[in-house]
Amino acid sequence: MFGSKKSLPALAVLATASLVLSACGSTDDNDPAASGGDECGNYNVAFLGALTGDAGALGLNMTGGIKLALDEYNKDHSDCEVGLKEFDSQGSPDKAPALATQIIGDDSIIGLVGPGFSGESLATGKTFFEAGLPSVSPSATNVTITEQGWTTWHRVIGNDAAQGAAGAKYLTETAGATKVFVVDDAQDYSKGLADVVKGALGDALVGDDQIQVGQTDMSAVVTKVKSSGADAVYYGGYYAEAGLLVKQLRQAGFKGTFMSGDGSQDPAFVKAAGAQAANGAILTAPAGPAPADFNEKYSAVNSADAGLYSTQAYDATNIFLAALEDGKTSHEDVNTFVGAYTAEGASGPVAFDDKGDITSSTIYAYLVSDGVMDVANPTPIK
Repeated sequence: MFGSKKSLPALAVLATASLVLSACGSTDDNDPAASGGDECGNYNVAFLGALTGDAGALGLNMTGGIKLALDEYNKDHSDCEVGLKEFDSQGSPDKAPALATQIIGDDSIIGLVGPGFSGESLATGKTFFEAGLPSVSPSATNVTITEQGWTTWHRVIGNDAAQGAAGAKYLTETAGATKVFVVDDAQDYSKGLADVVKGALGDALVGDDQIQVGQTDMSAVVTKVKSSGADAVYYGGYYAEAGLLVKQLRQAGFKGTFMSGDGSQDPAFVKAAGAQAANGAILTAPAGPAPADFNEKYSAVNSADAGLYSTQAYDATNIFLAALEDGKTSHEDVNTFVGAYTAEGASGPVAFDDKGDITSSTIYAYLVSDGVMDVANPTPIK
């Protein structure tokens, strides 16, 4: 059951909104009270996640996917377009709750693409649930989120239980590691993923440690890794620190395998590490490569290449647009539609179980070779 149920106005024609100029008027991305012209129902999707700060690149990848989906949809509904309202949390669970209050106070928002991070999902999920606002996260993978009973919360990406177990299996069976040292950055996503890996490694785990987000000197953990005799390191966290960690490990003479999860599966990891240090790194993700023409379409709309979570955000947006196409406009009706949705998306098959988890997710290993992450030819971990 929902908490309080908020109904949207009856659908006359689909909305105009932020980032769009049309005959129906325009809105300001950051003004929740903004509305379209008189002829429009003023429907928007919202995004909550990092758009600035250390994790801002990830959020821009997501909003790029949202904008592509909206662009395609609006070309067929040019009389009155659906828009995007962006709420920049910088990925912080401390900043997200105030933004969540703004989002649920905006009657034009039919659904939320996000939150982008696990910590902010845990910090805002109850608020969205009690308001009845449906959400589909492209990227929040902490296992415990869908154990809260929030029936409005969904994700189009596999959770950390699947990815962590697959990562441990790949390290020990495919990469041949016998002594693995695990590091995380203490965030909900990172620690949750690292804990699954540690549990799945069994006797192959030789040590663990934590760093902090924004940390640049990894010498203490590098020393612990070398002292442990590890022949592999698993890092739970994001690409900025992952790149610095592997760079400093290599500088200290560590020659073992380096693996990280989907938070690092982005070309920015190679930039942070440097091509030489990044070579041989294995980065897992619960999604396969994008369709062949996806980046071309994405680049045409965003003037940038697609990145981590772009396809997932595109798929999440298309679920809400399909709900509107089907005449669903109240939060309760949209949420029911989301729960029953099934389609082949850009990121893979999309359907949800009764907790909001995606029902099918293959974990892939992406390799860095010759200074380039091979995003087109990952290896499925079976």
